[in-house]
Amino acid sequence: MTVSDNVKYAGVADPTLDLFESQYEMQSGMLYNSYVILDEKIAILDTVDKRATDEWLKNVKDILGEKVPDYLVIHHLEPDHSAGILMLHDLYPKMKLVGNMQTFRLLPQFFDTDLSALFETVTDGGELNLGEHTLKFFTAPMVHWPEVMVSFETKEGILFSADAFGKFGTETDTEDWTCEGRRYYFNIVGKYGTNVQALLKKLTAAEVIKNCKMICSLHGPVLKEDLGFYIGLYDTWSSYKPEDEGILIACASIHGNTMKAAEYLKAELEASGAGKVILTDVCRADVAKVVEDAFRYDRMVLMASSYDAGLFPPMETFLHHLVSKKYCNRKVSIVQNGTWGPTAAKCMQQILEPCQGIEYIGDVITIKTTMSESNREELKLLAKALI
Repeated sequence: MTVSDNVKYAGVADPTLDLFESQYEMQSGMLYNSYVILDEKIAILDTVDKRATDEWLKNVKDILGEKVPDYLVIHHLEPDHSAGILMLHDLYPKMKLVGNMQTFRLLPQFFDTDLSALFETVTDGGELNLGEHTLKFFTAPMVHWPEVMVSFETKEGILFSADAFGKFGTETDTEDWTCEGRRYYFNIVGKYGTNVQALLKKLTAAEVIKNCKMICSLHGPVLKEDLGFYIGLYDTWSSYKPEDEGILIACASIHGNTMKAAEYLKAELEASGAGKVILTDVCRADVAKVVEDAFRYDRMVLMASSYDAGLFPPMETFLHHLVSKKYCNRKVSIVQNGTWGPTAAKCMQQILEPCQGIEYIGDVITIKTTMSESNREELKLLAKALI
């Protein structure tokens, strides 16, 4: 990827990564982004994951040639962005480390080597002058770690946004940014929408949003066009507002009977002009993708079997993921199945109790093993209520 004449890309694509954070399924791997600003003083912005440090160091050396960096700016300490700090220090022992108080409070937990003599602490709104280029820093606590900060390069209008505006995958274009950016946001950052809102307001007040011409995150492509689109999505997502009108039917079926009812409901909804209806088998789907869809749409139907006097585990797992990411402000309907002692509905409602702004649509529908004619009528009524 290219940034500009004086801001160079030093990141690495890792197409072999199958699970990000050992839990999120990767279709094409992950990009670990790092940047170098060449000026009177030289700053390297972030390092990469240990899987990619050899290639990253080669990239940095190729960019620098015989030059020596003055600074390493640490926007985020998570291991996929900090694994190269000691390696870089060994190559350039006089290079200063730029971070905030939280950065340097946490850094000793990552390395045994005492680097404190090299610390250069910046504050919220503080600046680092490199010559023609100046970095202005803004703390962004819990977006998505407490030490996170972003920086704005004032000459070229580049926002170095840490993990914000990142996405899964190794693609360097923006063709699939919305889908994988959304899956990334809600599963990595989503719990901290209030903090994202605070950062957006801070950047707006400082006229960063107004003057921003490029966004360089720590994952995904460099964003150079239509920045209002991406910033608008982050505003919507972090406000916990539905992005689109639509209905997600999340189904967890043991022997297929609950799934048949879900397929029947989907057909009724579509025949009634419901618009976008997505039916997902949570037993087989990537749970992160189901979480993404649950946040994307304004309505959700939970359909699950009872199991061991409780809830079928795939649905239980999905709902706990959803609650942990602060699911709220949506309309929800519930359908349960149980041959002799239906318990799924009660369990689903109990799990969702911490979620604010949930409006339940229609009565709980109970299927006893197979869908009956009365169940079909109930599902038709539910379809009308959801529309």
